[in-house]
Amino acid sequence: MSSKQDKKQSNTPKLNWSLLMGAAFLMATSAIGPGFLTQTTVFTQTLAASFGFVIVISVILDIFAQTNVWRIIAVSEKRGQDIANMVFPGLGYVLAILIVLGGIAFNIGNIAGAGLGLNVLLGISPKMGAIISAIIALLIFLVKEAGKAMDRFTQIAGFVMIGLMIYVAFSTAPPVGEAVVKSIAPDKIDILAIVTLVGGTVGGYITFAGGHRLLDAGVKGVDALPQVTRSSVIGILITSVMRIALFLAVLGVVSKGLQIDPDNPPASVFQLAAGNIGYKIFGIVMWSAAITSVVGAAYTSVSFIRTFNKGLEKNHKWITIGFIIISTVSFILIGQPVKVLILVGALNGLILPIALGTLLIAAYKKSIVGDYKHPLWLTISGILVVVVMALMGGYTIIKSIPQLF
Repeated sequence: MSSKQDKKQSNTPKLNWSLLMGAAFLMATSAIGPGFLTQTTVFTQTLAASFGFVIVISVILDIFAQTNVWRIIAVSEKRGQDIANMVFPGLGYVLAILIVLGGIAFNIGNIAGAGLGLNVLLGISPKMGAIISAIIALLIFLVKEAGKAMDRFTQIAGFVMIGLMIYVAFSTAPPVGEAVVKSIAPDKIDILAIVTLVGGTVGGYITFAGGHRLLDAGVKGVDALPQVTRSSVIGILITSVMRIALFLAVLGVVSKGLQIDPDNPPASVFQLAAGNIGYKIFGIVMWSAAITSVVGAAYTSVSFIRTFNKGLEKNHKWITIGFIIISTVSFILIGQPVKVLILVGALNGLILPIALGTLLIAAYKKSIVGDYKHPLWLTISGILVVVVMALMGGYTIIKSIPQLF
């Protein structure tokens, strides 16, 4: 037995590094979708350099949330819904329904974003662009090594997005010194902006994307915790680099007094920053952000129902493909159902506090985590995120309900 363990340990470093990056990029690129681009642009327009403070606080909260969730999934060696069912029987099913409904609704938006990206790049209609993008996403799950294909695709798309965003940020020559100062001492603190960023980066299915990917790849148990923690932090940092680059690009445009088009804020920033080339870069970034979010949403949403019976587990690949097809057909036939997106967006804000709160309880149940001792600082930081996001999630639902009528 010990010789087998030694052999396994000698083989894991290289394999695990690849898997850790794959999980980190899956989480990061799931978070960087069309909404991410629009939110960052609009908030930077409103808060200017002080938006840097919002980014700093949201990154800290993101790291607290992700590190807790990924660690507890790893030590329990169970997916989020199964942990929830062990803490409160039936809660896992409720969580799964919320995740799947949110995943489908937001995937309609992701498919729309992918269609828009190809429309900018190739001049084809957004609907045709959506169909082509959906086919590419389907092919990723149809190949024999779907997990590896997904890891590789999200990493390549992630590097492309980050590289292009940094180029655009440099093109606008933003006031970096002012941004650094205001990130520490802002003129204004916008709580809603912080909650929106945290919800958009680790809300809904995104919280579990990387943790479930590592579990599927066999990176689990107490011994794997250093790697799991590293992967979760890398995922947040990748998202943060993208956010900071976009923030600086928009700040550069705003500081010059240039007018951003309210109908398509991010496209306007890219065009103002680098002319027609910038507009084409926006097409690449929008498509990359949207298509990777399509892949991440489909994979993670289905990972939330596949353990409920053997039939779902056996056919999870085809269910994932069906998930993408349903999202695409919905967009082509009815566009983006605004009221549905508002309602699901509000419910999405409650998924993080419910899921994280449940997992924090699980971290202290021997029947779930064995002899593992969860660090006190992680428990306290996790409770902080739960309370903040629960209060703001409730506020968002109350605010959203009138828009449905």
